[in-house]
Amino acid sequence: MATLIQENGIKELSKATHGVVTNHGMSRSHGIASHMVPDHEYCEPSKPQEMPQQCMEAGDATAPHPTPAEEEEETPEIDIMINNVVCSFSVKCHLNLRQIALNGVNVEFRRENGMVTMKLRRPYTTASIWSSGRVTCTGATSEEQAKIAARRYARALQKLGFQTRFRNFRVVNVLGTCRMPFGIRIIAFSKKYKEADYEPELHPGVTYKLYNPKATLKIFSTGGVTITARSVSDVQSAVERIFPLVYEFRKPRSAA
Repeated sequence: MATLIQENGIKELSKATHGVVTNHGMSRSHGIASHMVPDHEYCEPSKPQEMPQQCMEAGDATAPHPTPAEEEEETPEIDIMINNVVCSFSVKCHLNLRQIALNGVNVEFRRENGMVTMKLRRPYTTASIWSSGRVTCTGATSEEQAKIAARRYARALQKLGFQTRFRNFRVVNVLGTCRMPFGIRIIAFSKKYKEADYEPELHPGVTYKLYNPKATLKIFSTGGVTITARSVSDVQSAVERIFPLVYEFRKPRSAA
């Protein structure tokens, strides 16, 4: 490594004492004894041509490097929190909602909506069940968790006597939130981009729509951003797309 070269190579060469024998009972001022082999014959000849390379490596070792604070400022890390994953699936059979309401656990029959709601504790989710066999599940915090919950709902319906089959599972909506490391001048931002819609009388944030990936973002002056997209990967891509746009309108975050 460059550090070792600097310590064991260049410092020794600068003293010009390599290859000199000093432990034979005579000082350096008496010259070379007749029974001793001269230094230039005893030691390997020095290689001055290697000096520039060693110096260059030593110079690289002492070159200034960016501090961790500078690197963090150039590439900030933004944590995205997934608050809700909505999925839907079908059990491919007709469901008797009255039977589910009477025999099911954690069930509520909503006659005005023509559906039954069922809740799970693990994972903590809520399912909306229709007589056609269509089921919508909300409350999961990941796509994997949403699929686990959907299968448990299908199994619960099967235990109630229905010939259920787990089909057509898909994630239909994902809600995520993040916080930029700075405040945002949302008025100036909304004036520059036509995709931005700002109605302060209706909502305190700017509504910004992306088309690739397809996502809707709510941007607030505090730096908070709410993202709605079709998948978790689209939420992440939306944050990566919006960051350079809002960075131009950054401002110091106001104290809470």
